[in-house]
Amino acid sequence: MAERTFKRILKDLVNLKDTSELMLNLAYSALLLNSKELADEVLKLEEYVDKLHTEFELAVLSSGFKPEESKNFLGLIRIGVVTEEIADAAAEIAETVLRGLKPHPVLKMVIEEADETVSIARVSDKSPLKGKTLREAKIPDKSGMWVLVIKRGEKWIRPRPDVMIKAGDILIASGYSEGEEDFERLASGEAPDEDKSFRE
Repeated sequence: MAERTFKRILKDLVNLKDTSELMLNLAYSALLLNSKELADEVLKLEEYVDKLHTEFELAVLSSGFKPEESKNFLGLIRIGVVTEEIADAAAEIAETVLRGLKPHPVLKMVIEEADETVSIARVSDKSPLKGKTLREAKIPDKSGMWVLVIKRGEKWIRPRPDVMIKAGDILIASGYSEGEEDFERLASGEAPDEDKSFRE
């Protein structure tokens, strides 16, 4: 197989994996926050994943692999199928929110009794987070919250350590409820001490 084709297949598979993981985070956030807006975004991403999956399978099938390589490539296709199934499961979670269905009593109890919460905050121009990478911002240390996803305009971004935070970014984070206020202050720029540690 040509190196160029191999790199394309690898890129498509990574994109599929990353997007399906992002969808799960968004779907659970939509459920916990009862947010139809987030649920809508999950369904939009499902359409994107369907397109990605089709392109991935076409790339694999047209790669010109040898007969003795067929088992390995069948494995790749199966990974793609499973990844799409994860995305479909996330969409099903989102649809329960959009339909306004009440959560199962057990799930409701879990949500109510959980120590963790999900919070949404927009990064302001005066936020100490602006212009820093997630690694530099040290949000978990300062608030006890971990960023699940970042929305920048119409784009959803996975929170990698080297992702730069910009004014206007919408951060969706999960963590202990005690840190929710600190997280929101960091994003708004109202944090009294940028270097204050959550653990202090």
